[in-house]
Amino acid sequence: MSNRSWEKFHDELIRREEATGLPERFFDRFVFNVHPTDATAPSILVGLGLHPVQDTVDGFAILTTRTEQRNVRFATELSATDPGTCGPFAYQVVEPNQSWHLSLTDNPTGLAFDLRWEARTPAWWGDIDVTNNSGELTSFSHLFQSGFVRGSISIDGAEQQVERWYSQRDRSRGVRTMAGGQGLHIWYQAQFDDRSIGFLLVETRDGGRILLEGAVMHTDGTLDEVVDVRHDLVFDDQLDLKAGRVQVTTASGAVYPVDTDASAGGGYMAGGGYGGHHGKAFGRDHLESDVYPLDGSVTQRTLDSSLTDRLCSFDWQGRPGSGIFEFALTRSPSYAYRPTLT
Repeated sequence: MSNRSWEKFHDELIRREEATGLPERFFDRFVFNVHPTDATAPSILVGLGLHPVQDTVDGFAILTTRTEQRNVRFATELSATDPGTCGPFAYQVVEPNQSWHLSLTDNPTGLAFDLRWEARTPAWWGDIDVTNNSGELTSFSHLFQSGFVRGSISIDGAEQQVERWYSQRDRSRGVRTMAGGQGLHIWYQAQFDDRSIGFLLVETRDGGRILLEGAVMHTDGTLDEVVDVRHDLVFDDQLDLKAGRVQVTTASGAVYPVDTDASAGGGYMAGGGYGGHHGKAFGRDHLESDVYPLDGSVTQRTLDSSLTDRLCSFDWQGRPGSGIFEFALTRSPSYAYRPTLT
């Protein structure tokens, strides 16, 4: 992997006329998380992906309140939709690596929004090449970046204006087949007033490291690459994260011990189609929705994916923060979580 953070990531999604000679599993995808800076509900996740060889574009929106998670998933034929749209969702790259416009109109979740995303830190990005246990090659470009959003959000017809809510974005493009042999997956985005700690960590079932990438992204423009991550996390018997500490070490020698409160609930990415549904051909104008009550009846063990994007509050040696702690433990009975921070 080479970290080319000082360059500009090609932020625009691929155009249909450019999609020739690509691998069958090629994708071009983005996800945005939106939430108040104090980590209170609501938590909003929205994403969209292009799958040119399958002639498919699909997306999702997830709204997590204090009592439930509402999901809507939509898909259509890439050749039959206007660029920058899919179902009730539309986006525009206003200024690459700096500003996006996102909108969601009427849909079964009762959530609608019109938001302008603006970068508050530089983006970290790099190229990832991993050979999986199956022999398949994972090769994709991956970016994450912290920003603010402003605009309007409506929930069940009640509209509110938002200003400078936190929003983390993730961009990826290429071929990703990270399946088989994984034990722990973490995508971590902890937002503090003057910096964002972001990394992706993947471990094997015996605790070995498959992948680590990321950086501490400062609002003054500094990027400090992450070189090591240790963790001591608390999971319940349903594989849900409750609390714990992550210790991040950077290339400059800085060490960040950050404590997590993950008790808010929700953020189950199965609601966004992460159980293997992305890129499937559903035809034109497909839309489906469901609701997960946050009463313990829906868990990482009952869904078709254990991947969870949890809105969390963080504490870095007395400095408060908030953001997304994405995690997944394998459901294989041969695996038991092993802390690496002692």
